[in-house]
Amino acid sequence: MDLGIVLALDVLNGIASLVLLCMGLAIIFGMMKVINLAHGEFLMLGAYATVVSANAGVNIWIAMLVIAPLFVGIVGIVVERCLIRFLYGRLVDTMLATWGLSLLIVGLVTTVFGNTINGVPTPLGGFAIGQYRSSLYTLFLVAMALLLVGSVWAVLRYTRYGLIARATMQNPNMAAAMGLNPTRVYMVTFGIGAAITGLAGGLLAPVSGIVPTMGGAYIAKAFITVVGGGSAILAGTASASALFGTINQIAAFLTTPVFGEVILFISAIVLIRLLPQGISDRYFRRSL
Repeated sequence: MDLGIVLALDVLNGIASLVLLCMGLAIIFGMMKVINLAHGEFLMLGAYATVVSANAGVNIWIAMLVIAPLFVGIVGIVVERCLIRFLYGRLVDTMLATWGLSLLIVGLVTTVFGNTINGVPTPLGGFAIGQYRSSLYTLFLVAMALLLVGSVWAVLRYTRYGLIARATMQNPNMAAAMGLNPTRVYMVTFGIGAAITGLAGGLLAPVSGIVPTMGGAYIAKAFITVVGGGSAILAGTASASALFGTINQIAAFLTTPVFGEVILFISAIVLIRLLPQGISDRYFRRSL
């Protein structure tokens, strides 16, 4: 019984981590159709922003929840203004440009911080489940994932900006004819997606080894989850995260973490083969 509870918490943690990891990419790729291969590096920048702030004496919660998303959001806006805005509608070009951007960011961060592992202490401590122990931070990540999904859903569904953003992404020419500024909407939306990715990096910093190349360990997971989820930003990302997170954690528990990753990617290949348009296009067509 105790082992089952621990496994259930591990599964919830895997699902929550995938949701946090993928939400920013779901906005940038799902809404804007930009293949951002620097997504992992945005995550890494959020983690480093947390480490640098915490080491400078900033409260760890402010570093994770405020400084990391704010810093990466600003970086995202600069990247959009200087690079991405020239490449909308050119998928291959955005892929190549952001791949080069990822190499540039990794090089710059390596030059500044070196290639050593950094980290911050995991807050909140732990609790006992029989003879096993688990971290309260796991429950915090689950709560943050739920809060993030709910917040994005509320913004897209009930706010004026959410309506404007969805309308602009679907038909920018019609939005411009109605007096909107698609350029500004694109800039803000890309910045929000980057900020959410920075938030994920900050939240995952206490449980990850932080190195300049850490983004490479997450980018494949993020893309297969978003692609497997389909066109619905929230329903697709949440459902694919739940499926892949469960498979990954259970497979890792039964075998090893390495085989867990292998089984995850095999599952993603099977899913995309059976549902080439993603989970949401089959089951959540009218959802966000």
